[in-house]
Amino acid sequence: MGKIDQVVQLTQKPYLNLYELKITDKKGKKGDYYVASRAERAEDLKLATGKDTPDGVVIYSVYGEERDRVVLIRQYRYSIGGYIYEFPAGLVEPGEDPHVAGVRELKEETGLDLELLQVDPMYEKPAFTTIGMTDESCATVYGYASGKVTETGQEDSEEIEIILADRQEVERILKEERVAIMCAYMLMHFLHDKEPFAFLK
Repeated sequence: MGKIDQVVQLTQKPYLNLYELKITDKKGKKGDYYVASRAERAEDLKLATGKDTPDGVVIYSVYGEERDRVVLIRQYRYSIGGYIYEFPAGLVEPGEDPHVAGVRELKEETGLDLELLQVDPMYEKPAFTTIGMTDESCATVYGYASGKVTETGQEDSEEIEIILADRQEVERILKEERVAIMCAYMLMHFLHDKEPFAFLK
């Protein structure tokens, strides 16, 4: 097994930092590896704490009396220089419960209220996003969205369009649009399962 010999913090930014790891691989060869992280200090990296505390929360919610529309956002992302379809999501504040964060983030990004669905904790536990380049992990919460869509809670830096997509629109999105991978997998469930949350039971 490889090992980490030293961690060097390369940036000091509020939401994302770059770390250089001095490593020795399984054959004894020395090298460098780079990790982006939400951690503000090296001692807060998950490789140091061993904890998978969620950095963010992703909200998978359905909308309407028939619960036949899924709540999506179409957001401009600088990393790809264009728009991508995602679930509403956001950062979890230090010490904040991911369920509370999910309710807050859905309200801020879409104006909608979230009635949380109680599920087995294994479906909500934090999972890693792009493990080859970051230690970021996100919890997922599920529920029923209601209320009126509004963009008034969005930050000025956000370019977000709120989408209440039925199955026909979901199929089009999967075929034609850029979609975040976590969102894409869930949309496959939504597209093919009569009950959107059947896979949680």
